[in-house]
Amino acid sequence: MSSDLHAASLDLLSTWQAPTSDQQALRKEYVEFVRNHPDSHLRTCYPAHLTASALVLSHDHREVLLMLHAKAQMWFQMGGHLESQDRSLPDAALREATEESGIHDLSIDPTPVHVDRHQVGFCHPEGPVDHLDVRFVAVASAQSNISASDESSDLRWFPVDALPTDEPSITDLVEAALRRLG
Repeated sequence: MSSDLHAASLDLLSTWQAPTSDQQALRKEYVEFVRNHPDSHLRTCYPAHLTASALVLSHDHREVLLMLHAKAQMWFQMGGHLESQDRSLPDAALREATEESGIHDLSIDPTPVHVDRHQVGFCHPEGPVDHLDVRFVAVASAQSNISASDESSDLRWFPVDALPTDEPSITDLVEAALRRLG
């Protein structure tokens, strides 16, 4: 299964049409890294590895669900490391979003909306590691109830035009998700 996840990740990243030239350049870096690292989908891969996340939007696309990450103490979308049961990057993003939001009826778009490379200092024993995050958009139903996981200090809906952070990796993701959804 693990080599299947590597192949599925490489296929998705190789064929994805990035929405901007900056995103296209980053996509190319991801493809090169994944081609050269057969273990790129494993959290043990150092100095970087793939992660998957999903920005959860309300059914009417007016609100975004963000978690206050317990370790980083910053607001993020739901996401994390790929696991052995994941068949693809969208599967991993959906699993993470479900686990971290408590929403079990999310609808995920299987095409990435954004990629982001960021360094994390607390997830690898050898030191800081780059997360090559592949980001998707998921939509909650009108009846969805949220429940925070132990990975977050808080979990809240925010209006898409009143985010609790001006961090470009989040604001750019929200813009990309809203463009995707029309």
